[in-house]
Amino acid sequence: MKSFRKELVFNVPTRRAFVNITGQLEEALVESGVREGLLLCNAMHITASVFINDDESGLHQDYEKWLEKLAPHEPVSAYQHNRTGEDNGDAHLKRQVMGREVVVAVTKGRLDFGPWEQVFYGEFDGRRPKRVLVKIIGE
Repeated sequence: MKSFRKELVFNVPTRRAFVNITGQLEEALVESGVREGLLLCNAMHITASVFINDDESGLHQDYEKWLEKLAPHEPVSAYQHNRTGEDNGDAHLKRQVMGREVVVAVTKGRLDFGPWEQVFYGEFDGRRPKRVLVKIIGE
């Protein structure tokens, strides 16, 4: 069995963003040489996420509004976590809702998605470099 590991680095210039990383995962899959197996992709930071959904701008805007209603950034004093001097208590909660990782089947050397599925990096406290792990195992 083959095992392949790669880190992707993102430095989103805004506090929040959704970045389609499907192409980068497809490139990593080619690099790995795996034709049948699994790809794990996870955010390595507790204020970022990786998730699967449709690449549709209206949906992304809906996510932004919905997440901000669930865990508004302000007032920052509303979060116990922010008493440490941070201002990102909301980002931790948003990450929890959106998830840490995805696992995608690899079939015949391709990511085995359903219709419209794409992989996204979700940033909830940006403006600094953050890593995403790609781990591919299989034959």
